[in-house]
Amino acid sequence: MTEKLKLYTSPSAFPNPQRLRLFIHEKGIADQFDEIIYDMAPGGEQRKWPHLKMNPWGETPTLALADGSYLSETAGVVRYLDQQYPGRKIMGESALEQGQDTMWENRIWTHILYRIVTMFHVMHQGLGPKIELTSNPQWGEHCRKEALSHASLVDRHLSDGREWMLGGAAPTFADITLCTAIAFSKFPANATPLDERFEHLDALWRRWQTRASFKAAYADGGSGLAELAYLKN
Repeated sequence: MTEKLKLYTSPSAFPNPQRLRLFIHEKGIADQFDEIIYDMAPGGEQRKWPHLKMNPWGETPTLALADGSYLSETAGVVRYLDQQYPGRKIMGESALEQGQDTMWENRIWTHILYRIVTMFHVMHQGLGPKIELTSNPQWGEHCRKEALSHASLVDRHLSDGREWMLGGAAPTFADITLCTAIAFSKFPANATPLDERFEHLDALWRRWQTRASFKAAYADGGSGLAELAYLKN
């Protein structure tokens, strides 16, 4: 039997590992990995030397490959797995779809999700004193406004009746990043729930909740969202 690859990750409240978790469930390959769940806060296991030897940036997710090397950064890991494993190409089948998916995913990650992540870190000292070294509430409020501004543009894109960002019958990686952005915006400390502010983002969030991949990805009960507590195994 081939040994499963090890995936170093975190509870589903943390958006970057959760993007990868959603992807592997949507791809149907979640059973190909052993997940090692770090104590991200307050333990800060991702910033201790055993993990830093694998990923000097001290972030998750990190994928240990069969040849002893490591791959990190969510989009990089997803691109590798999407090409390496059979099944639907989550990042787009055609060259055009792949370009469109990358375009939208970059926009959502850079201007919405990363803004909310930055807000979380600089406003709330969310991961504790071992990790959080900067407090800047004013910058956090700026990031909140930026996230809401760009979320309105994505909401407008979805207003033509399409179910997913590329207009197809199934979600792509851009939809996965958008899903985790909505989830993290609803995290109690962030208090910027995109589904309450934007009609079409709310509809997309509800569509995700009907998918088996979503239910499996949030089954750890670690999302921090009371509305998803029923999914816990």
